[in-house]
Amino acid sequence: MKCIYCNCTESRVVDSRPTEDGAIRRRRVCEGCQRRFTTYEKIEMLPVFVVKKDKRREAFDAAKVRSGIVKACEKRPVSLEEIERLVRRVETTVCQQPEQEVTSEQIGLIVMEGLKSLDEVAYIRFASVYRQFKDVQSFMQELQQLLDNQKKPEE
Repeated sequence: MKCIYCNCTESRVVDSRPTEDGAIRRRRVCEGCQRRFTTYEKIEMLPVFVVKKDKRREAFDAAKVRSGIVKACEKRPVSLEEIERLVRRVETTVCQQPEQEVTSEQIGLIVMEGLKSLDEVAYIRFASVYRQFKDVQSFMQELQQLLDNQKKPEE
């Protein structure tokens, strides 16, 4: 690391701590001039592309995931902290896949699985938009599946 004061390339790390955005903050002391400076390290990740239903590709955007989850959780007792945790979980799952492409359907399933355990009404809201129910019967089948899954742990 090059010192910002004297351009010496030797420095010593005196303190490291993670930041909220996933970077690492390092406090350094230059071996040449003994002045302190701060650096930030962040892991560079290759972009993951989302393959849409119409076969278009676009870069994965956690803000779009957040927006969909926020809409589904509107007027529900779900905190912003819980929403952010779910967004991070979706982002981590998508970025840890070995492939550089993921379908929008896969992302939708990951979100639905997270919403199912977070808030069932939000899950149904998201599923109704995501699955684009064509009629009341398909909507009722989804509700019945949810009810059946609730009964299983009790048995």
